[in-house]
Amino acid sequence: MNELELKKLWQTAQEKLDTNLAISTQNTAAITHIKVAHFLSSMKPVKLFTILVGVVWVGLLGTVVVYLFLYAFPKTNLFFLFSATVQVILSAIALITYSYQLITIYQVDISGPILETQKKIAHLKSTTLWVTRLLFLQLPVWTTFYWNDSMLDNGSWLLWFLQGSITLACTYLSIWLFININFENRDKKWFRFIFNGNDWTPLLKSMELLEQIDAYQNDNKPQQSNLS
Repeated sequence: MNELELKKLWQTAQEKLDTNLAISTQNTAAITHIKVAHFLSSMKPVKLFTILVGVVWVGLLGTVVVYLFLYAFPKTNLFFLFSATVQVILSAIALITYSYQLITIYQVDISGPILETQKKIAHLKSTTLWVTRLLFLQLPVWTTFYWNDSMLDNGSWLLWFLQGSITLACTYLSIWLFININFENRDKKWFRFIFNGNDWTPLLKSMELLEQIDAYQNDNKPQQSNLS
């Protein structure tokens, strides 16, 4: 067998190897997309339930707040009104965010490019972290909505101390969580305690799968032969 025949034989073998590798990569990518779609679909019921509960909560409490502002402001407990207003505003922002996330999940195309899917999942991740930080800012007002003038005028020093300590502790905790809830802390115990369920775990699994297939595709790109 001469040199020319050897070269042709080598090129034929290389072409077959590249073809098989391309098919294998496509199959792996397709299976990964199906798994990612499954993980994201598992988030839909949670999002839908949260949105429905949020609509009811914001609708009812918002109606009460508007009524008190318009028709009963002079007689209203301002502690309750302030606390309820903060809750309505933060809950409404969270409701909008969850609606955006649900739309994003439905827009994920498992047949589309991996990079586009990664971008959508990155948006889901960042908005999940952001809305969780925002919701924890409600903690202090849960300790103030029942305050009233009678409690302040007639309460004992012990009552004021206990109530003040609880409110300050919740304020500190809410600010601390707002600052520290970020993706870099995902391996810490307190973070895993907060983010443990169908609203977060499928995102992590999807991200891991897409990163693996992206690395696999980059590592297994067909290489041209040096023979010419």
